[in-house]
Formats: sequence, C-alpha cells, structure tokens
Amino acid sequence: MSKEEVILILGIDDAGRGPVIGPMVLAGCLIDKNTEDEFKKSGVKDSKDLTPRRREHLVSMIKEKAITYGLEVVFPEEIDDKAQGNLNELEAKKIASVINKINDGSKKIKVVVDCPSVNITAWTDTLKSKIDNLSNLDIVCEHKADRNHIAVSAASILAKSKREEEMDKLRKKYGSAIGSGYSSDPYTIKFLQENANKLRDEGIFRQSWGTWKNLMAEKRQMKLEI
Repeated sequence: MSKEEVILILGIDDAGRGPVIGPMVLAGCLIDKNTEDEFKKSGVKDSKDLTPRRREHLVSMIKEKAITYGLEVVFPEEIDDKAQGNLNELEAKKIASVINKINDGSKKIKVVVDCPSVNITAWTDTLKSKIDNLSNLDIVCEHKADRNHIAVSAASILAKSKREEEMDKLRKKYGSAIGSGYSSDPYTIKFLQENANKLRDEGIFRQSWGTWKNLMAEKRQMKLEI
C-alpha cells in the first residue's frame, strides 16, 4: 500500500498494562490527515506527557473530531485466565477486536500500533492472525508509537482516560487509599497488604502478578511463624 493510497490512520495504544489493581484498556482512534494536523496543533501527545486536566480536555475533542474510536476494557479475571494465553497474546486478541469493530473494509487504513512486545515481528504476525479482514489494512507495529504518531497519541489519551474512569469507580467503592493501582505506588501496596484476603474475590486484583503472589507467600510464611 503506497502512501498515496492511505486515506485513514488508525492509532492503537494501551493503558494499565502493568498494574496489580484494575483493568487494562486498549483504545483505537481513526482519523484522517486533516484531523491529524488539527490534533497536533491542539497539543495531542502521549498521555504520559499530559496533566490529568489537560488529558481530559483533549479526550472530549478527540471523541468529537475522530471519525470513530473503539475501546476494549480487560478486567483482572480475564488477564489472570490462563486460557487467554500470556499478556502479549491477550493484548493482540483485544487490539484485533478494536480493529475489527472499526474496520468495515470500505477504505484503505494505515493501522499503527504501539507494540507491547520486544519481538515486533512475531507479535505483529500474532495480531494479523486475529484480524478478520486484512485486505484494506497496512499494519505497522512500533515501539514508542505513542510518541511518534499523533493517531496513537490520541488513542493513548482515550485509553488512559478510560483506565482512570474505571479506577475512579474502584476509589468510590473502596476509598482513595487504593492509589494508582501500580506496584510502584506505596498507597497501592499498603491497600493490597491490608485488603488482599478480604477482597480477593472482588475481581479487582491481578492474582497472576508477581506482586500478588509474593504478598500471598509472605502471608503464608507469617502464619507458619506464629
């Protein structure tokens, strides 16, 4: 597919791939070149480089001006399900779902994905195997695509916004002490230590994560020592 043939750009990115609490979100944002230029002028960039307030302002504009967008929310129980494969395989499946929902096959689309795997070639092949219709698509998977492509930056903003929306639901239910959900957050670790057993069946923890397994091992050891 030549550059002249590319009419639309579909950027895809994730948010919440690594935390021990809450969902992972995959987002796709379909735009044309004019909208790409407009997004760039408006300050659309990787969500990690934006304040929460600025991000939420841009979310509204992205949703209004994009041709369309799609989201997949993947909750901890599905992430922990071994039948879904490893996280790279699960992410390929969910990204393909976003693409399949957006792509009606009527126009040529350049799909740019922020690749979650070290092995770009193998992961791209896995992704392609899960897409219903490849005939009108040019699939490009890259590292740091959220920094290098405006459409992927827009998708990263949509994904991060949805992830925070889901975390706000958890904070409303369990209190702000839940923190960001990431293992690097001391508030999250404290919440996990205090609530892991009590809330283990609530579906909020990724129990296949090393953070969870290590904590459970520590608790078992403490019981043995008592």
